[in-house]
Amino acid sequence: MVKALTFKGDKKPKKRKRTEAIRDPFAEDDAPQASPSAVTVATTSASVTAAAPPAPDDDSWVGVDAPTDVSGPVLIVLATRPDVSALACDATGAVFALPVENMVEGDPRSAEPHDVRQVWIANRVAGTEGWMLKGHHGKYLSCDKYGILGATKEAVGTNESFVVEEAPAEARLETGSGAQLLLRTAEGKYVSVDADKPKNAGIRGDTETPAENCVVRIRMQARFKPKLKVAKVEKAREKISRKQLEQEAGRRLEDDEVRRLKKARKEGDYHEAMLDIKVKGKHDKFA
Repeated sequence: MVKALTFKGDKKPKKRKRTEAIRDPFAEDDAPQASPSAVTVATTSASVTAAAPPAPDDDSWVGVDAPTDVSGPVLIVLATRPDVSALACDATGAVFALPVENMVEGDPRSAEPHDVRQVWIANRVAGTEGWMLKGHHGKYLSCDKYGILGATKEAVGTNESFVVEEAPAEARLETGSGAQLLLRTAEGKYVSVDADKPKNAGIRGDTETPAENCVVRIRMQARFKPKLKVAKVEKAREKISRKQLEQEAGRRLEDDEVRRLKKARKEGDYHEAMLDIKVKGKHDKFA
């Protein structure tokens, strides 16, 4: 089932009785996909479809806490620009800074995309620590040896791989909390922003040493965040009624036994705990 990534203020689409298969323009013949299911990134003017594993519906955006969290649709916030902008590209592959409109009180930690040009689809480059970032027009972000960024490549090569890493203490911004990250290019240099230059000329990938103007904050959809996925699975695992537990145990259970079994489901030793309770029940029966 195809689910739409919606933005605040968008009208909910009417349900159709019949759906047709949608080809995934982000799927590559040589790039492994986690699942044939897809997620759609949509605005009032355009849409983006990206391969994604099945996950519970959650259209909210959350901050990336660690480089390993990066997955699916992401918003790369350029934290040092005075107008709080995000890395974007147009249909020709030009890369520029596009001001973010969806924020709470101007806080970049609450940023959400309002334009499909701000959204990149992140996938791990197989066998490496790098990530490939695909734009709304189906082409990859790249950085050449001169530090010039563009999004014109239809296939992934060395220049289209970026490493997401945590900013060192000396490069971190003085104010604000949340993960402060860097984008390192294949040349071992960093993507940086020159706030004094125009939005289409101030972003380069040739900074030798990490500094404050290299710091980015990455926002992603909650449904793709690994920690949240695990939390949802654990929560679902805990959901079992007293009646179900008593049916499996074959007798009425005390309150502390119910608590013990629910805790065991969460911790992964449910079957052992149930066996103990069944054995105890037999002993009590013949006592």
